[in-house]
Amino acid sequence: MHAELEKPEQCLLADETRLTNNKIPLAVKKLLATCERDDCFDHVNATPIPSLESVIEIIRQARRILFPGYFSPTRLDSVNMEYRLGQETTELFEKLSRQVILSIQHDCIRYNQPCSRCMELSQETGLRFIEALAGLREILGTDTRAAMDGDPAAKSHDEAIFCYPGLFAITVYRMAHVLHGLEVPLLPRIMTEYAHSLTGIDIHPGAKIGESFFIDHGTGVVIGETTEIGNRVRIYQGVTLGALSLPRDEIHRFRNLKRHPTIEDDVIIYSNASILGNPVIGARSIIGGNVWITEDVPPDTKVLLKVPELVYIGNNKG
Repeated sequence: MHAELEKPEQCLLADETRLTNNKIPLAVKKLLATCERDDCFDHVNATPIPSLESVIEIIRQARRILFPGYFSPTRLDSVNMEYRLGQETTELFEKLSRQVILSIQHDCIRYNQPCSRCMELSQETGLRFIEALAGLREILGTDTRAAMDGDPAAKSHDEAIFCYPGLFAITVYRMAHVLHGLEVPLLPRIMTEYAHSLTGIDIHPGAKIGESFFIDHGTGVVIGETTEIGNRVRIYQGVTLGALSLPRDEIHRFRNLKRHPTIEDDVIIYSNASILGNPVIGARSIIGGNVWITEDVPPDTKVLLKVPELVYIGNNKG
């Protein structure tokens, strides 16, 4: 009689895997049970939702149109530029219109809203966005020049367009702001939060920002929904233009009220400054780093922290 053969090690591992997999259905049942609770959220059934991948394609395609030749996969020249821009713009219109339909249908179905003619409205919105592109190019030109003028490390406009996260975040914000003004739900926030995830710069699409806006370095910048920023404003990393924290029972009352700062023309705000609530920072003022402001600042004012006392402790062993 032959001795019983031992199973190879990989066979024993396979047996253990099968035993483990048998426990998965129980975990799934527990997950399903949580869907019955009010404090757990899901997005199931037939409610449509915009596609993040499609939104990213829209941003990239619009960027190719707004900065012709910089991000195109093939070379542009005077012979083919009109054809290529026409092709890109037509494709952008079709992609955007589809996502606008999904955004409108999402709110309509999920929140039981009356019919808003989503098909017709999406076409109108897509066309109005395309018509806004020329104006967007003009104001982004001022933002690009502001980056060059505001940063001595910038060697060219090309460097700012290709490399600066601040200019990318501003570009996406300006696209999203147009859609926000056209009252497209959800889609503008998806756009700006995508830029936020890449750059660390959080600009709400509802903010109002003038021309020649420059964000230097950028990481940690927050610009809230009802912020108003004038022309030729420059801000640095870590700046917060935010709202004061509110009790939970008052959040709803402030949703449609102005609760963020107003920054007038030609203001400079240095790194890690926090300007909260609804103060007005007067034109041509300079806000120093690390300050905390909740009250108005008159025009032509410098707001600085006192220089802290530094203590140097030597490590002399002699």
